[in-house]
This record gives sequence, structure tokens and C-alpha cells, in this order.
Amino acid sequence: MPPEGIIAEGVEGTLGERLLRARPMGGGCIGEVYRAELSSGMSVVAKVDRAGESHLEREAYMLRYLREKSELPVPEVYHSSERILLMEFMPGGGDVSGAQVHAAELLASLHGVTAGAYGHERDTLIGSLSQPNPWTESWVEFFRDQRLLYLAEVANEAGTLPANLRDRIEKLAGRLGELLEEPEGPALVHGDVWGGNVLAERDEITAFIDPAIYHADPEIELAFISLFGTFGEPFFRRYGELRPVRPSFFEERRHLYNLYPLLVHVYFFGGHYVGSVEGTLDRLGF
Repeated sequence: MPPEGIIAEGVEGTLGERLLRARPMGGGCIGEVYRAELSSGMSVVAKVDRAGESHLEREAYMLRYLREKSELPVPEVYHSSERILLMEFMPGGGDVSGAQVHAAELLASLHGVTAGAYGHERDTLIGSLSQPNPWTESWVEFFRDQRLLYLAEVANEAGTLPANLRDRIEKLAGRLGELLEEPEGPALVHGDVWGGNVLAERDEITAFIDPAIYHADPEIELAFISLFGTFGEPFFRRYGELRPVRPSFFEERRHLYNLYPLLVHVYFFGGHYVGSVEGTLDRLGF
């Protein structure tokens, strides 16, 4: 069945609406994304997975979890199944430069949501890649086993990470306790805060989309934000007023933490991200 047929079936069966048209939307690596215009004049976002590989039910779970447990603005999920995810169409565009203070306030609040251990109550996703989250008391152990070593092995098996870089990551992982201290406690993170996953109108963030949630050292969120320049100095200044950033984060730990998103990008895209992993390992002395 073509995607328009799947969307029409979904909106009629679950929302009692008739599909007028479905227009492709850019972005995302989970399924095919459309803006579906309905007979009532309402628009919804429809993600369609015809291949059965996108785990749309996990994305629906993460969005619902954020709406229940936090104040982060995320789309409401109207319906989810193996083949389709229907959710609220959120206003706003990709220019977030004027909304950095609001973003800092929202993410500082999110990072105040705690848990008894690192990980999550179930595995989640980053992109379409499974993100294992077994509850772990030690952050150093969790980051070592479930992020660095896991991704290095997955990317190597996919043929995108050379074996010599996998071996260097294993050496770093073996000495991770010398590079990291245990943080104050677990914090809920969005997990994938880059420009394509944030919407804003003027000075207000209207939505964070495509989450990759788990409970972590919140610095890993800040590191990822710095990696792709999602937000700049106004964000970090306001965030630091609400949740002080520990010394040496910008100079040292953010580079270590960014090995994880870089490995994710190596898995999906290869290319120059392999060089970025190599450069980070050089910088860290491994």
C-alpha cells in the first residue's frame, strides 16, 4: 500500500477524519514523514514505516513519556502502530537563535527530572538505531558499556568504523574511570538536541521533536548541543544560572561525551565523521 493509503486508513480509523492530501516533509531518519491535511481543516504529522524497521512505537512511547514526566513541549501522539505514527503538527521553524534563553530554561527543567539509576525503563531509539538502557547504578559503567563500547561494536559490524578505531575506543573505555567522575545523579535527557529537532517562533521554543530519551549525566546533552552548534553563548549562560556546569566540562568532558553522537553518525553516514572520531581520540590521548 502506498504511504497515502496507509495515512488515509490511519486518520479515518483513529481520528474519524478524511485525508485531503499528504505532503512530504523534510528531515528525520525514522520512516517517511508527511504533513497530512484533514477534512476538518486540521493538520497532523504522519510518519509511515513501510519496511517495518523504524520502531515507530518507541518514538510514540518517548513522546508520551516526555509529555507525562516533563514540561518539555513535544507533539501529542494521536495514534501509533507498527506502520504509522500520527501526532500533533507543531508550529514554528528552524531559526532558534532568538529562543536560546527559553531553550535553556526548558532543558534545565527537563534535567531536573531524576531517576534511581542511569538508563531507562525500556530501550529507546536514537534515529532508527536501538539505544540500550539497562538500569545501571554507575554512570561511568553505563556510558562505557551501553554507549561507547556498544556503538563502537555496532558501527564496526556495519562496516563504517574501522577496526583500529574500535580498538582505540576499547582502550579509552578501559580507562574511563580515570577520565570521568560520577555526577550528582541521573537526569532525564532529550538525547538528540540538534537544529533539525527544535522548532521556535521568535523568542519561544515551540517544540522539541524526535527524542532519544534516557537518564544520564545531563552534561552529555550539553556536549551534543555544543557539537553541532545548536545553541550558543546565550543558552549556556542561562543554563549555567539555573544548573551550574561543573569545571572542565567545556575544556575536556564535552569532547569525551561527543564520541557517542559521533559514533552514531559514523554508523549512519560514515564519511568525515570517521575522521571526527579519530581526531577526538587523538585529542583525548588514545
